Amino acid sequence: MYSLKSFAPKTFRHLGRQALISRSLVPHVPHSNFAKQFTTTQLTMAQEYKLKDLSSLDLKPGEKKEIEVEGVEGGKVLLCNVGGKVTAIGHKCTHYGAPLVNGVLTGDGRITCPWHGACFNASNGDIENAPALDALPSFELSEKNGSVYVTGEEETIKGSRRKPNVRITGGIGSEKVVIVGGGSGALSTLEALREAGFKGSITMISNEGYLPIDRTKLSKALIDDASKLALRDEAWFKDGSITTVNDTVTSVDFSGKKVATKNGSSFPYTKLVLASGGSPKSLPLPGFKELGNIFLLRDIHHVKGIVAAIGEKNKKIVIIGSSFIGMEVANATAKDNDVTVVGMESAPLERVMGAEVGKIFQKALEGNGVKFHMEAGVEKAVPSKSDSSKVGGVQLKDGTTLEADLVILGTGISPATEYLKDNKSVELREDGSLSTDENFVVSGLKDVYAIGDIAAYPYNGPGGEGSLARIEHWNVAQNSGRSVATHISNPSAKPKAFIPIFWSALGSQLRYCGNTINGWDDLVLQGEPEKAKFVAYYCKEETVVAVGTMQFDPIMIQASELMRRGKMPSKSELKKGLKLESINIPAEVKI
Repeated sequence: MYSLKSFAPKTFRHLGRQALISRSLVPHVPHSNFAKQFTTTQLTMAQEYKLKDLSSLDLKPGEKKEIEVEGVEGGKVLLCNVGGKVTAIGHKCTHYGAPLVNGVLTGDGRITCPWHGACFNASNGDIENAPALDALPSFELSEKNGSVYVTGEEETIKGSRRKPNVRITGGIGSEKVVIVGGGSGALSTLEALREAGFKGSITMISNEGYLPIDRTKLSKALIDDASKLALRDEAWFKDGSITTVNDTVTSVDFSGKKVATKNGSSFPYTKLVLASGGSPKSLPLPGFKELGNIFLLRDIHHVKGIVAAIGEKNKKIVIIGSSFIGMEVANATAKDNDVTVVGMESAPLERVMGAEVGKIFQKALEGNGVKFHMEAGVEKAVPSKSDSSKVGGVQLKDGTTLEADLVILGTGISPATEYLKDNKSVELREDGSLSTDENFVVSGLKDVYAIGDIAAYPYNGPGGEGSLARIEHWNVAQNSGRSVATHISNPSAKPKAFIPIFWSALGSQLRYCGNTINGWDDLVLQGEPEKAKFVAYYCKEETVVAVGTMQFDPIMIQASELMRRGKMPSKSELKKGLKLESINIPAEVKI
């Protein structure tokens, strides 16, 4: 952590107990670059504040404490002892505000949120892992007269976040990065590029009609207001000299390094990032294309249609698909409507979570009034008797007709790579995705990257063995974007390994880490599954390849950090009663 004494010009040192700068305004930069950064950053006055009921910095190595800050209403900091050095950082995650004191602190100084896997450097607050977009502030500590003090701005202590510095000084350079897509992966890429000091032009092309949003809230909460979901506003993009284009990409000339769009524009690039996401699948069955009030669910426009169709509520809603989107929408709409889920498997989420765990979710939603038709095939959508232009029901293959005022399809997505299907310079995989290396460079191409839903990358987590995995997780999209930014900025840098993490709202919060790309053959289920309180270990022989939890925070995070280090216990050890929380997480990363 930088101190005022180390870096401030001598003319400012007479300020004594008032420090000159706040970590929220000066990003973490190397010592040699500080003077340059200092001159372009707004100077603000920071003050010393006493930490409540703390007489010394006597934390043990690996220990963390949340401490109140006297004189700052609601103000707290998190103290962490990493390798014998105690640091002070923001106390709550910048993603959804989880208390980081309940998270996991590792031997190499990473503090990970207990809810969704956001990870920060415990010394300076920098982002280490998605889904957080803002870093944590860090503060200087001092001991005197039997008390401990922290130096910082009042608002920074309260806010517990540090926004990235994306401004360019000295004009835009000749390098041109073009990003196809406007989701979280695209945003993470361009943000990390600017943080790394990239001064070239950045252009983001998306046809969604709005800036990047928190897409996870579409299915979990049916929010249809882009302003409430926006991850960054227009002013932020302008501040970072980032051009946003509302258009549809139609083709890419890889040899000429140009991207063409529907409106006839052409965008040259020196580096191209393909982050076009997924396209929701419809059903090629009678009635589904012709009838109204049948909805896909991928963007705000879809959610607006769903919300309008529900109207004053008390509607009959049929959801086709019992995977994550279908189950989340069922959970979000069950309170005020008559909801039925139709699934092909014997239990919801069986393909990913297994039937035993899937039935836990089914029971939880049934407790909220949701009805299920499992192992069911769909025959057709039938028109409403009162309005033949709209859906009135869904007929199953066994002859059952489910009445419906509206139908929502949660039947999966396909990689959105239509603009590449006739391109002879690139080879699409069978599912339409792109193969990449560990830096997310597209196979067979130079200066072209693919991230998120369209990328199949070598997975080296437990059981992965380098197999190409296409993982449709928010966390993966953001982390792959940050990886691309690192490779563009510093091609010789070693890729930073991450374990896939996702979460879902299914009555209670499901947390999941790892991947089953090469399958699993056994399940170790602990806890109280009948109360939707459990830890599920998915095993391939003796190797734990994935972990799912409900109401057992922060076990999933502990598991993800152990996986990253090759220290996850074996199936036999877990069956003998070994508890993950008893294992210290070392510094060395193995994958």
